[in-house]
Amino acid sequence: MSKKRGLSLEEKREKMLQIFYESQDFFLLKELEKLGPKKGVITQSVKDVVQSLVDDDLVFKDKIGTSVYFWSLPSCAGNQLRNIQKKLNSDLQSSKRRYVELSDQCNALKKGREESDEREEALGALKAIEQKYNELKDEIMQYSDNDPATFEAMKKAIEVAHASANRWTDNIFTLRQWCSNNFPQAKEQLDHLYNEVGVTDDFDYIELPATGSVCSTGDQMLEGSI
Repeated sequence: MSKKRGLSLEEKREKMLQIFYESQDFFLLKELEKLGPKKGVITQSVKDVVQSLVDDDLVFKDKIGTSVYFWSLPSCAGNQLRNIQKKLNSDLQSSKRRYVELSDQCNALKKGREESDEREEALGALKAIEQKYNELKDEIMQYSDNDPATFEAMKKAIEVAHASANRWTDNIFTLRQWCSNNFPQAKEQLDHLYNEVGVTDDFDYIELPATGSVCSTGDQMLEGSI
């Protein structure tokens, strides 16, 4: 034996509206929750179903004192449906007018764009120009590293790196002097350690080339790339 199918939301709405239309009375929510099951709407669904009807202006509610009453009359539903019909008709007319406007615009845009040898030739020339533009754009991207702004940023980055390297050189000299002063008996071991990590007798500050030399080098790079 097949299980009885439950009511859909729309069917529940119709059943609850029947309660209002048949009685044409005012109800509290708890009264509707008792009447709903008699129409096949379970108690737990009554509140949500009634609220959906209120949201669609098919059922009205008002607070009187501390109680909230719900009601609906067949004439109210008729007025609501007539309002909906009026709005839909208005939307339909607006859509028709918009369709006519767009059709006119489409026909106007087609003028001068009829298929012809001249049009095909113009479209071919346009396509060739677009292709050449993309090729030149790609070529420019290949030389982006030689852009003056990029070159200037590289110069500044070199200056920062140079200052940082010499600052660490200062730190190494300071640490080396501190170790020599505090551990004179370990001079041989310290010298061996310095040599192992690359701090030899020729260890010194890094000299940054003069600005003119840097610019000259940059110009040579640009000339070579061109």
